[in-house]
Amino acid sequence: MNRSARVALIFGGLVLGLTVPAFAQTASTNLSVSATVTKNCTISTSPVAFGSYDPVGVNATADLAGTGSVTVTCTKGAGTRIDLGLGANASGTTRRMAGGTDYLTYELYSDSGHTTVWGSGAAAGNTIGAAPNKNPRTVTVYGLVPAGQDVGAASYADTVLATINF
Repeated sequence: MNRSARVALIFGGLVLGLTVPAFAQTASTNLSVSATVTKNCTISTSPVAFGSYDPVGVNATADLAGTGSVTVTCTKGAGTRIDLGLGANASGTTRRMAGGTDYLTYELYSDSGHTTVWGSGAAAGNTIGAAPNKNPRTVTVYGLVPAGQDVGAASYADTVLATINF
């Protein structure tokens, strides 16, 4: 066999070996894909640290203000209201910090003018509306310790439950 015939035979064999077999028939259907996104929120807080209260000096006649914050991160469209409980040392509806046997009264507000008390429920919680996206939203908590309280020297503290309703 001459050289040209061998090259043609090898080339022809390669072409036949690379040929994709033809299919005579096909069938198709749809593949369903799904997922469920549930409403979810997380909540964290930064403390309301009032600092030093001086019942004999400046706070004999001037209130002591402080701020903290509540940060909520919710699924887009979730989250409607932040509630703040009365605290662990409340007397009726009066919030109090405990310091030994004495109590230092205080209040928490949703506005810087200290006019809207921040509590729980539809009438007293802080409505923040549905989350526009999944980014954290931080809301300021405004605190006020009224002037003129007759309390002993101590460290005063309270724990307030913060809840996001979604």
